[in-house]
Amino acid sequence: MQPELDIKNIKCYEESLVTPSELKRSYCCNDKIKEQIQNHRRTISDIINGDDERFILVCGPCSIHDPIGALEYAESLKILADKLKNRLYIIMRVYLEKPRTSIGWKGFINDPNLDNTFNIEAGLARSRELLLKLSEKNLPLATEALNLYTPQYLGDLFSWMAIGARTTESQPHREMVSGIDMPIGFKNTTQGHIEPAINAIIAAAQPHKFISINQAGRICVLHTPGNPNCHLILRGGYKKPNFDSTAITQCENILKQAGIQTTIIVDCSHDNSQKDFHQQPNVAKSVIIQRKRGNKSLVGLMLESNLHAGNQRLEKNGHKMRYGVSVTDACISWETTKKLIIELYQILE
Repeated sequence: MQPELDIKNIKCYEESLVTPSELKRSYCCNDKIKEQIQNHRRTISDIINGDDERFILVCGPCSIHDPIGALEYAESLKILADKLKNRLYIIMRVYLEKPRTSIGWKGFINDPNLDNTFNIEAGLARSRELLLKLSEKNLPLATEALNLYTPQYLGDLFSWMAIGARTTESQPHREMVSGIDMPIGFKNTTQGHIEPAINAIIAAAQPHKFISINQAGRICVLHTPGNPNCHLILRGGYKKPNFDSTAITQCENILKQAGIQTTIIVDCSHDNSQKDFHQQPNVAKSVIIQRKRGNKSLVGLMLESNLHAGNQRLEKNGHKMRYGVSVTDACISWETTKKLIIELYQILE
């Protein structure tokens, strides 16, 4: 008997995945943390809408692969965030999924053991466990929403999200964002085009109906009200940066023509740093100086930072890997990060 055509190229089906409601019962978010996250979301919304004068700084590892290292990083970042909170609003970057241009490690949710075993259920559980531990520090958390279903499992623990350059043009991601109750930034495309991100902001602000899953894991049609707190992230493209004052002015004009609020966050990595992690501080200082000179469209920065500088390849024997070093994009060290953040704070005086 011939197989059905629609499943002919599927190798196998694994057992059903844990549902979002089941995972949340196992790793429950208490009322104190819920209130803190709601306050973080409200503060970020106030900043991007111009009702809070502070400057957003999304800072942390390119990707999370070691929960112990992530918690150590969070301890240091929290101390600095509390000390500088009157001018800077610091959010920890906790990226648990990684988009790949071709192939590579897809992130902690997909492959938590770092060995291509793809124990996704364990990845979801360990990710939620980590997010709860980080949330206990009352530190706002940020991520990139990649898989369309993972926000149902983990989204309640984040205060800010990004949609990456490769998915900004994706209609399903725009629909998903329309139903997420937090500020979300859309990046310009890998080619450096801004217009697709602007179209995404417009689309995500509208109500939508689309196929997804509910908390019980059942396929359903979601009805969303639209997300009014979306904004633009500039990350450069094709080795050409777009953080200088000329590029920012051009971007502001395009946003105004589209009838969108001129709210911009600059990603200091990727093509804005010419893919050289050592250049991130220069990008950050350029942007903060523009802000100091009166450009209120610039509301935040993103930095890729880890305990130690650089990056490393994934090794089959994990014990041979260096602690606190990125396994994806190269990052600046914590010492460099701390010095840079204090300098940015001082520039804003």
